[in-house]
Amino acid sequence: MSQQNKNPMSPCACKILSITKETDIEWTFRIESSFQANHGQFMQLSIPKTGEAPISISGIGDGYMDFTLRAVGKVTNEIFEKQVGDYLYLRGPYGNGWPCEKLEGKHLIFITGGTGLAPVRSLLNKFYNNMNLVKSVTLISGFKNKESILFKNELVKWKEKFKTFYTLDNDNIKGWNSGLVTNFIKEIDFTSYENNYALIVVGPPIMMKFTGLELEKHNVPDENIWMSFERKMSCAIGKCGHCRIDETYVCLDGPIFPYKKAKKLID
Repeated sequence: MSQQNKNPMSPCACKILSITKETDIEWTFRIESSFQANHGQFMQLSIPKTGEAPISISGIGDGYMDFTLRAVGKVTNEIFEKQVGDYLYLRGPYGNGWPCEKLEGKHLIFITGGTGLAPVRSLLNKFYNNMNLVKSVTLISGFKNKESILFKNELVKWKEKFKTFYTLDNDNIKGWNSGLVTNFIKEIDFTSYENNYALIVVGPPIMMKFTGLELEKHNVPDENIWMSFERKMSCAIGKCGHCRIDETYVCLDGPIFPYKKAKKLID
């Protein structure tokens, strides 16, 4: 019986296959898993008697999932103590995922800030390996400084097939731009896409807010923009109320929203 057929509220013990240190406070855990998940969904990772935390899936492969975690609390700190061969408990997947059927055949623009790159990493790799599914891919990805850069090897790899703008808010190093991601939206020739394009925006709320406003200045239609509110996740089933924004339960209705809805949810 696959893990997918079990009670979705009952966590399954899954073995840690590898651990990759991305930065001093962010590591990627590759977990053995037969769960069937869509790009953009998330899982609940837990340790018995410690607690659980909602984590976006940053990689999907044959028999595994990747989760990129930041050590920010009791649960994630405990997870960071685990070693290859140890077990974590997973339940899910939850959320609606990216609308892949609406993205294929288009020019895609990804705009990410900091750890916002993690929830789109698997989707970027999907299109990197299947460029025939899209017209083109542009990636604008920003980090606070050189110490916070994630997925360094993949950032180099993606340059091979994607048009890329990598930038640092507070550092100036060789091969990188300086400034906020919003500064590079003007480099995109939206008119050349003849409205056959879509944007995916993920990052801190303030970054998503001003990215949306900048896109509006460039007359990008609301229906062409998608945002993820994965940072709002908590219980994943709409019971705790922590993800509620007005009448919207992000874990049940999202975390992926079209901009027409998303701009009403941003603080």
